Amino acid sequence: MRREDLADLTVFLAVAEERSFTRAAAKLGTSQATLSFTVRRLEERLGVRLLTRTTRSVAPTAAGESLLETLRPALTEIDGKLATLTELRDKPAGTIRITTSEHAAEAVLWPVLERLAPEYPDVRVEIAVDQALTNIVADRFDAGIRLGEQVERDMVAVRIGPDLRMAAVGSPAYFACHPVPQVPQDLTGHACITVRLPTAGGLYAWEFEKDGRELKVRVEGQFVLNSPALHLKAARAGLGLAFVLEGHVEDDLREGRLVRVLEDWCPPFAGYHLYYPSRRQPTPAFALLVEALRYRDTQRAAQKF
Repeated sequence: MRREDLADLTVFLAVAEERSFTRAAAKLGTSQATLSFTVRRLEERLGVRLLTRTTRSVAPTAAGESLLETLRPALTEIDGKLATLTELRDKPAGTIRITTSEHAAEAVLWPVLERLAPEYPDVRVEIAVDQALTNIVADRFDAGIRLGEQVERDMVAVRIGPDLRMAAVGSPAYFACHPVPQVPQDLTGHACITVRLPTAGGLYAWEFEKDGRELKVRVEGQFVLNSPALHLKAARAGLGLAFVLEGHVEDDLREGRLVRVLEDWCPPFAGYHLYYPSRRQPTPAFALLVEALRYRDTQRAAQKF
């Protein structure tokens, strides 16, 4: 393979994955015109059309999809081999790409990165905050962070946080005008702040459990919001009940801005896990991050770090 072939294939992969010459150009740090010329040159050399272009979108042709199936694992393996060269350095180095939810990034990931960054300046970390369940292999992430129940079975999963709990909350002003729900079924008579599932597209049904009995309640309300911060703003304003992670509302509960209900119906569940493909060969930088994130009790963590 000639050097220009590898370079052109890398450009094609970026455009095909981004479905946009503009986004691919920004990702690669070059111009849209340069990418367009490169892809046309590759198509002419191969004698087949790889991309279908319209004024609004770019999509791989059948030949393009076939080429992508070969390119993705091959380039991922090359990236892995190059990354292992960092073992020759005195300290870990390289780039780690992670997809995560906003709460996991703030509560679990960032405190560790903030501690490690000064000691390991050659380790670069790219964090993509996304509520959807990203395909880390297809999107070429090194790892993802999600709740334990959301991790696919063919992935290596490392626990990085304690169990979590949900909390159903409302403002004192809201409960001054509405009865306090005693059981989850009572929520059908309340204004509830809902969220649309990023993957399935439907509205999230609030999940409860007590004495082994599981309940899912399809709630309704005036607002459908995909930001926990907005859920809390709406709840504090008395616009409805919110159902959020317990950690989001500790200050509000302590200071009386919000009141918790149905607490006995909200048991702990598996917390955050870092996950990555089982076939992945960890680089020193990645192994360092995994060990730093690995969940331990406070005493053991203090002894090691």
